Amino acid sequence: MFKKKTLRINTYEGYGTDTNFHAKGRALEDENVNFDSNQNIYKTLKNIYKQLESDEIPNTPIELKLSNGKTFETTTDSEGYYHFNLAIPNLTTLTDDKGWISYIINYKANDLKKQISNENTFSGKMLIPSNDAQFAIISDIDDTILHTGVASTLKWRVAVNTLFKNYDKRMPVEGTVDFYKKLQIGTKKKPINPFFYVSNSPWNLYDYLGAFLEKNHFPKGPILLRDFRTPFDKTPKPKESHKRSEIINLLTLYPNLNFILIGDSGEKDADIYTKIAKEYPDRILAIYLRDVNHSKKEKRIKKIIQSFKTTPILLVHNSNEAIQHLKEHGFIN
Repeated sequence: MFKKKTLRINTYEGYGTDTNFHAKGRALEDENVNFDSNQNIYKTLKNIYKQLESDEIPNTPIELKLSNGKTFETTTDSEGYYHFNLAIPNLTTLTDDKGWISYIINYKANDLKKQISNENTFSGKMLIPSNDAQFAIISDIDDTILHTGVASTLKWRVAVNTLFKNYDKRMPVEGTVDFYKKLQIGTKKKPINPFFYVSNSPWNLYDYLGAFLEKNHFPKGPILLRDFRTPFDKTPKPKESHKRSEIINLLTLYPNLNFILIGDSGEKDADIYTKIAKEYPDRILAIYLRDVNHSKKEKRIKKIIQSFKTTPILLVHNSNEAIQHLKEHGFIN
């Protein structure tokens, strides 16, 4: 006999300002996904399937509570997502010493016919970058810091790595953790430069990617993913790419903050990043593109780099090259 599933709320770490509060997450049936370390391939495949085949809770009231006791309500959309975009003054008074605001989310409706996990209490966080930050960093994930294989034929390595390897079996790109920690410190001698991880992976893999970043001690930062689309999805595709849209949102929300963009040579990062740099020449300090060892793609990227003069750009073969480049341009000591 099948056990009835309870409900849960998956909160996504977000970002905001002293006067702009943003929170996003998703109301779902609880699939009891557990990414324990050292689990077997069958358990990993089962967990990934559960995440991709998630059952959302649409059109349901959600309540958010800040640490000062103030509460706000919204309703999930047709896919179970909720969005809070609120104008609230003096939000920095609620942050911890690293700039994070903690809050609580719960189901508001009293007529739900299913039980709710965790006593209907789910925690979330939102980052407010420090006013003392030297710059911010926007980083891709797949094949930039996590070996994935997006440049492989028919993307077969993506399937193998994602479906059959638990997060603790995935390997970070060599030297990237040290590279990112140096960026987080910059020249200020304390880790205040904010990180934002922007990936084309679906929100369904949020917990998996978050576990990977935490295990490998990457700088903590919001993970910004996209909606999962099936081949049968008939909803209109966004006019702009997910990655471009998220970067523009960050540039707009933080007009006094400049950015370093990090991606790889496997997909469209070079095209997206250089176009944005031309549109915001005073805001993009540098672009780093990790070489994915694909001769045809490398040749194309080198042509882009040779003709691009707006801001410093480097095709990175190893992290030491990038660190040296950072020092030469005064981004780190």
